[in-house]
Amino acid sequence: MDNPASRAKRQTPAQVRAAAIAMAKAATPVAMSYFRKALSIETKADDSPVTRADRAVEEKLRSLIGAGFPDDGIFGEEFGHAEGTGGGLWIIDPIDGTRSFISGHPLFGMLIGRMIEERMQASVVCLPAASEIYSAARGDGAFFGTKRISTSGRQTLREAMLYINEGEKIWRGWPEIHDRLMASGRERRYSYDCAPYALLASGHIDAVVDCDLEPYDYLPVSLLVEEAGGKITDWEGNPLGMGSDVRVAAAATPELHAELIGVLTG
Repeated sequence: MDNPASRAKRQTPAQVRAAAIAMAKAATPVAMSYFRKALSIETKADDSPVTRADRAVEEKLRSLIGAGFPDDGIFGEEFGHAEGTGGGLWIIDPIDGTRSFISGHPLFGMLIGRMIEERMQASVVCLPAASEIYSAARGDGAFFGTKRISTSGRQTLREAMLYINEGEKIWRGWPEIHDRLMASGRERRYSYDCAPYALLASGHIDAVVDCDLEPYDYLPVSLLVEEAGGKITDWEGNPLGMGSDVRVAAAATPELHAELIGVLTG
């Protein structure tokens, strides 16, 4: 008998990408129903804020995953890790950028991805307030909506547009690295959350440096960057996985990435 569990096991990365896009579209109205509304805000143990919106969006995504991929595990920011039996693991961040969300800034995101055997199979980077969906499937490329996208192809840091995510955290934690970054690139800007990775994958900017991340922050965006032709690792140049360093560096090309890692490692 053909049931959701058996169908899920047969799905190609492109089919999983399509399923993740459908999930993002279904969860977007939930996020937007709370956006720029009065919210009760709590503080987590790590001092980050959480709202009813984060929990409601994650609950929606978990229900959709459970319906379409019932044997898969789920690792989400708000409700932790639920073990699965089917070999797949969904990584979800219901609202990437809660501080952006609660301050009315429209570039918060929603991150969804599926791993098989510790490798990302497909992912979605959704910007609900901007009505933008970026997605990727392993071996099938990266997309903005239905349009294929690629990185800029920039190879040298002196010509690059560099985005520095969580710049004040880098300044406090690694002041010497912060100073080197602020002297690098043709242009540089402070930035936040997942939108810079979408801009990188689309060729609008050339590199992103980030820190203080969890797997649900970096794994979905990692596949988008890679399938668009870029390279993304930790600050030491190591591949990203569930147990990676919380610091990430992404660039349009391997050549630019190598130069960026040189700045980070001194």
